[in-house]
Amino acid sequence: MKSLRVLSIASEIFPLIKVGELADVTGALPISLKAEGVEVRTIIPGYPGVINSLGQVDGVIHLPNFFGAEARLLRATSFELSLFVLDAPHLFARPGNPYVRADGMDWPDNALRFAALARIAADIGLGFVPSFVPDVVHAHDWHGALALAYMHYSDRQRPATVMTVHNLSYQGVFPQEMLAAIDLPPESFAMHGVEYYGRIGFLKAGLYFADRITTVSPTYAREILSDEGGMGLAGLLRERSCDLSGILNGIDISVWDPSTDPHIPGCFYPDVSSGFETEVLHNRAINKAALQRRLGLQVAPDAFMLGIIGHLSSKKGVDLLLENLPTIMREGMQLVVLGNGGSRSLQYRYRTAAQSNPGQVSVMIGHDEGLAHLIQAGADALVVPSRFEPCGLTQLCALRYGTVPIVSRVGGLEDTVVDVDDLATTGGGQTGFKFAPVNAENLGDTIQRACTTFHDVAAWRRIQRNGMSTDVSWRNPARRYADLYGELIEVPQEKVA
Repeated sequence: MKSLRVLSIASEIFPLIKVGELADVTGALPISLKAEGVEVRTIIPGYPGVINSLGQVDGVIHLPNFFGAEARLLRATSFELSLFVLDAPHLFARPGNPYVRADGMDWPDNALRFAALARIAADIGLGFVPSFVPDVVHAHDWHGALALAYMHYSDRQRPATVMTVHNLSYQGVFPQEMLAAIDLPPESFAMHGVEYYGRIGFLKAGLYFADRITTVSPTYAREILSDEGGMGLAGLLRERSCDLSGILNGIDISVWDPSTDPHIPGCFYPDVSSGFETEVLHNRAINKAALQRRLGLQVAPDAFMLGIIGHLSSKKGVDLLLENLPTIMREGMQLVVLGNGGSRSLQYRYRTAAQSNPGQVSVMIGHDEGLAHLIQAGADALVVPSRFEPCGLTQLCALRYGTVPIVSRVGGLEDTVVDVDDLATTGGGQTGFKFAPVNAENLGDTIQRACTTFHDVAAWRRIQRNGMSTDVSWRNPARRYADLYGELIEVPQEKVA
């Protein structure tokens, strides 16, 4: 396939700015696409942390009055990433979370902030930067989606477009009165435009105007066609189902590499063709003991250790694990929780559980990258009991590190884990444990099933080997995105009717 250029639009990108898994995807995918002959340049907001980490930058465009004040479009290269950065201090020079204030409420001008990001991305897509004219504009989630509407209403020849939905529950919906402020024409406020139940829908606009729509797993692509999973957009998605596909995410295996991981004391090669018993198991035992000591748990090699990494929210199903805590304690298991945000009520309940069960339960609230790596390298099983999960990355990291996933049968969890009792699987390729429907009883039964298997040493080793042999890299997903881009540029792009 001939070399092509892609402009990626993202509100966060690892390692410059990260709130969730979106950043991992937008940071790793462009690097993996290089091997496919695809040049990606990502446009991101100029948050303080981004601006301060760029080093040398080139000014591209001066914008004397851009969405209310002076701004600049910068070009830079950082951590192998080719970037455009919208330096608009009146919109992005704020401390803390890029989306919400310290009190957890959305920034009141989020419509303007991410309309500005989309507007400058649309201008780049339309050729306003002669040194980089993209063949494809790829918008990620609602923050970049409006770029596709801006290009549509420009009446100029536009590039091909892709809209990726990482999580349909975040849609970017704002009052109709914002239409003029975000520089969209009156005629855009229509069902066949940006109108969404009487308001402006950023994500809805992207889904409507995109040439192709992708989600981050095949199962999630099917789930969002249902009224329940579609979250108000199911009708539009069903109309566009022929243009919708699910492409599984991968992980950056240079970051998640147990053979070189600086965060763990016992490194080991994920290649399990040889030396599994001597190196992998020995060093995983070192990591488990280090994790137990760090968190004040009893150093017990035979204790079945469960790990949780992620938001403590009902969407993630972690309340279901609390209901099973008495059984977990009674069976002598250990529980390690690294909770990044989520419900304050659930945070309190987990902290209380840790205080009531010293030596068996440890809970840390906040983001700790090093601890996340140590949990993946030392825990026996990773629990992901989500009520819905577009893809999920923690279970992919777990597979690579020999930690066995216990997951619900939803979204990408269904697509990435093979249950040990799945009779349809041939060749002994089972990699973990799955349960459905998503409720406390089924989760409890599955944890018990996993614990029983853990004490069958040979069976547990087979599951670990299978997981570590799974390709969780970006190689195959990047190839699928490259093929998608190639298909799109083979046909002339026309305005959506």
